[in-house]
Parts: sequence; structure tokens; C-alpha cells
Amino acid sequence: MGKYLLLFIINLAFVTQTDAQSLFDVLNKEKPENINEINQRLIHFTSEILKEDLPKNVILDANYIPVFTDEIYQERMNKLNMQSPIELDFKPIVRRYIDAYAIRHRAKTAKIIERSELYFPLFEEYLDKYELPLELKYLAVIESALDPKAKSRSGAMGLWQFMFNASKMFDLRITSYIDERMDPEKSTEAACKYLQYLHRIFGDWQLALAAYNGGPGIVREAIQRSGGKTNFWEISPYLPEQTRNYVPAFIAVNYVMNYSSEHNIVPAKNVYPYFRISPVTVNKPVSFKYVAKVLDLSLEAVRELNPIYKCDLIPLCELPAKLVLPIAKVGDFIDSEEIIYGMKEEPKKYLELQKDLSSTDGKYCILHKVEAGEYFHKIAMKYACTINNIKEWNDMESPDIFIGQKLKIWVYPSDTLAQKPQRDPSLKKSRFLLYEVQSGDSLRSIADRFQLESTNDLVELNSITRSKELVPGMVLKIVHYE
Repeated sequence: MGKYLLLFIINLAFVTQTDAQSLFDVLNKEKPENINEINQRLIHFTSEILKEDLPKNVILDANYIPVFTDEIYQERMNKLNMQSPIELDFKPIVRRYIDAYAIRHRAKTAKIIERSELYFPLFEEYLDKYELPLELKYLAVIESALDPKAKSRSGAMGLWQFMFNASKMFDLRITSYIDERMDPEKSTEAACKYLQYLHRIFGDWQLALAAYNGGPGIVREAIQRSGGKTNFWEISPYLPEQTRNYVPAFIAVNYVMNYSSEHNIVPAKNVYPYFRISPVTVNKPVSFKYVAKVLDLSLEAVRELNPIYKCDLIPLCELPAKLVLPIAKVGDFIDSEEIIYGMKEEPKKYLELQKDLSSTDGKYCILHKVEAGEYFHKIAMKYACTINNIKEWNDMESPDIFIGQKLKIWVYPSDTLAQKPQRDPSLKKSRFLLYEVQSGDSLRSIADRFQLESTNDLVELNSITRSKELVPGMVLKIVHYE
């Protein structure tokens, strides 16, 4: 690939040269204005790649998305496969999931890697305790993206996504105040017990993983319908689509988590990794709000480290209990314990609640696009506000709304219903990559793989004519807008 990069730079040498600062400005603009501007970006970051002392800089992080041949993927997967008792097969469907994690959802993958600093050491301890393959830690990536408060549409909760009734099999308590499906330690131990059980039934890790997703009965039925075959890939056509894709996704996550740096996925540093947190014993009811205030922590940090508690407090009925804090704050908590316990909050009255609902302090504005079947009351319920709030925020007097109308809604950043503010669609962030054409590729297949709107972008950017056919080894420039 290196020689193609070098040839690529030579081919682009005709582009007007600019100084480093002006190139940096070009790279940080939103949507490039023309082909020459794109080439300027490509020349700059490709030159950076070829430097031996490659700096970790924002230009490379923001713009370079490496793409590799199937041979390289296969070679890397073989190395991972040798280290694991779980068969990590490289197949076209696995490559599609690698593309999803490494190209289309890079920001999400970076966030997962950041969270892994908090959860993977814990997972490894329990997997080792139950003598299970350590690679099973990646299962939680598929299940919850390592979010302990993740909730599926079917109601499954936590890092390992247990349903309400299934949690009872593993003694995971659920009350009005706590949900042990969201307890990292207890839910991880439950997942280990279940995975151990599934492997004992099927004697094959790929089948056990499929059963974790779809249930043992679905896997047994697929084995029977296939005529008694016990290879996952052979029974795959007889499995539901979600379960059929589950094992390929697991294999892809194994690859991406181990080769994230090769794909230039750069996570932020976790502020509270596993080895920098510690539990303290709590003997009296305590509110997270006051813990955060006295210890100079964000409320979100206290919530993140203590996801088991549903109401931002540790109630009397759960005492004694454990509160997880950054190690650096443990001494401060002990010193201020009685002060924190003594801080009480009275329930807000109706008039106070109405004032909070209408206020925009500490909130940010989103745009809600009215869809068919929606009406004022339904929208107000969705965002936990009132009809009068919506009218006031939008200077409306009419009681009517219409399909396609955009309404301003003010929500708290921590609100699980909050969406990100909508961006102007003309301001699309652009990422750039070099793709080496492989056997069997066509302009259409490449456009589909990288979710390009049409093949015209490929044709224009690479000066492709009818007489210039795609051949394996050809390096194409691709611009991918998020």
C-alpha cells in the first residue's frame, strides 16, 4: 500500500502548493468547495502518513480512514484466531461489519474503546473466574456498546442486556430504586454463568453465542432443520436474521478492538478507568446531587460510576450500600460524610415544577419535526414538558400544528430523550480515504460499500472515463460525508 500512496502523491503534484498553515485551514473547513481543495487535503494528510515520526495530530485523526485488502484482514484475523478458543472466521459478512465499526460508525467505536478502560478489566476478572475465553468481553460491545444503562426496544437492560424475567434466573434484583441488570459486577457474573451453561449444551462457542442472542431453542431448531448440522455457518440460513448476523458482528468487534489504531480510531482517555475507582460504604440515605456538589464532581460522573441506582439516590431500604467514586475523592467523601448525609431535598411543589418545565436554564434547544399522527399532547409527553411550554418556546398562538413543521424544544443534556441539535445538512463533515481496488469491485459496489450517494463522486474525483476500467491494485480517492 505504501508504494501506491507514494505514487498517489506524485500524481497530485500538479496541485497548487500552499503553506502548512493554509493547508491546516483547508482541512478544518466543513464541506470542501471543489476538487482542488479535496486534493490539497489528500496531499497533506498522505504526506503526514509517510513521515517516519508521524505526530498524533488533529489533521490525521479527523481525515484519514485506512482501508485494507481482504488478504490483510485475513492475516490479522488468523493471528487473533490462534489466540482464542472461539473460531474467528473471516468472511464477506464479517468484513461488512468491520466496515460498519471502522468506517461508518468510527465515533461510536472510539467511545466504546474509551468505555472499555472502565469495564474490560472487570469482565476479564469474571471470565477468568469462570474459566471462559477472555474474548467474550467483546460480547458486551454488541449488546450495549458498553453502556450499563442501555435499554433495547424489547426491554432488555444493562451491559449484557437481560430481560426482566430472565434476570430472576440469575438473582438480579429489580425494585423501584435499583436494577441489578445495570450493576457491572453482578450482571457480568450472571452473563458468565449463562455463557458457561450455553457452551456446556452446545459444545461450540459460535453456537453458544448464537444461543445467547436468540435463545437455545432457536439454535436447536436450526440444527434440526439443517439435517443435524452443528456448524454455525451451515445452520445460519435457518436462523432469524438478527441471530444470523450476531456471530459475524462478534468476530468483527474482536478485530476492530484489537486493530483500532491501524484504522486510525483514536479514543479519548477515560477520566475514570477501572483502576482509579473504588467503592465506599454508605450507611445513611444519600442523594447523588449532594455527593456531586460536595465532592466537586459532575452529576453525570456519579451516575456513570453507579448505574445500578434508578433515582439518583441510595435509599434507606438498600442500606448498607456501596457508592463507587474516583479514588482521589474517597478521602473527601469520608471527611464530608456527615455533611452529605445531612443535606436533604424537599419534593418540589406544583408551581416549582411548572417553573422548571418552562425554564431554558441548563437546557439546550433541539428541533422536533412533526410527523403524521402527532399532536401537541403526544409531543409534550415525549419531551416531558407541557403544551403551553411548546407554544411559548415557539411564539405560537394557534392550537394547530402541521406535518413537517419544526418545533423548538428545550431539553436537559442528561435527558435520555434528548437528541443532538440538528445540523445544517449543507455542513457535512467530510472524511477521506484511499481505497485499493480488489478483484470483483465495480464503481457501484464501491459506492455502496462506503455509502456514497452515487458513483458520480468516484468518477469525478478520480477522473475515470469509460476507457479507464477498474483493475485490482488501482488506488481510488474517496470522500465520505457523515
